[in-house]
Amino acid sequence: MSPFTGSAARTPDWRHLRVKLDDGVATVTLARPEKLNALTFGAYADLRDLLAELSRERAVRALVLAGEGRGFCSGGDVDEIIGATLSMDTAELLDFNRMTGQVVRAVRECPFPVIAAVHGVAAGAGAVLALAADFRVADPSARFAFLFTRVGLSGGDMGAAYLLPRVVGLGHATRLLMLGEPVRASEAERIGLISQLTDEGHADEAAQILARRLADGPALAHAQTKALLTAELDMPLAASVEMDAATQALLMNGEDYAEFHAAFTEKRPPKWRGR
Repeated sequence: MSPFTGSAARTPDWRHLRVKLDDGVATVTLARPEKLNALTFGAYADLRDLLAELSRERAVRALVLAGEGRGFCSGGDVDEIIGATLSMDTAELLDFNRMTGQVVRAVRECPFPVIAAVHGVAAGAGAVLALAADFRVADPSARFAFLFTRVGLSGGDMGAAYLLPRVVGLGHATRLLMLGEPVRASEAERIGLISQLTDEGHADEAAQILARRLADGPALAHAQTKALLTAELDMPLAASVEMDAATQALLMNGEDYAEFHAAFTEKRPPKWRGR
């Protein structure tokens, strides 16, 4: 993501999200607890625009995406989105669906790790947001449900048919996307949908600990690792190893690589600069 900006200033407040920045860690909280953090058109747009802004800034080195109240995110708001889309024409519907996909692309393409802190329900679009994250930290109350076929739509929404088979395999992905049945935390961990299963009520805390560990590490190395994981999903091996070689050559010419050697020689922890 290019750091160059136009005339617009950084957005100081976000109407549909709660955003906190703390020494390299951004915490973005879906804050409609009375609706289980159901997403609105504005929430989708804010997530898209926020991730673009944070990606242009050098200050963020890890991001936690969390939900306030009893659950992570129950998906699109039935009244404010599903009800409204019934009166839209095809062009409007295409614009909306492209916007939801832009949110997922922003999560995958931002140059810092994203950690979804999941408790309670992660359903529909909420499940895909968690899926798009680099890490899913969840407690035993978490349950994931890709509900799109339950409302008469394709299970391949917001990139789910692309991402989910790559996380849990085609067989599990087919079952989850076709049937839309909820998957509880124990099974989600077994099939690889959860990165870390915590004790009850500790998902947010564990996500913050992981975010701090990542933010204190070599940010450029993390950014390039994430970029390669995404870019190489569909590459042949020859193209993949060539991209790896070019990336490593650039990083070997960076400050962090030299800092590691200096720290190792001087028997001290490295002071990562993300350069």
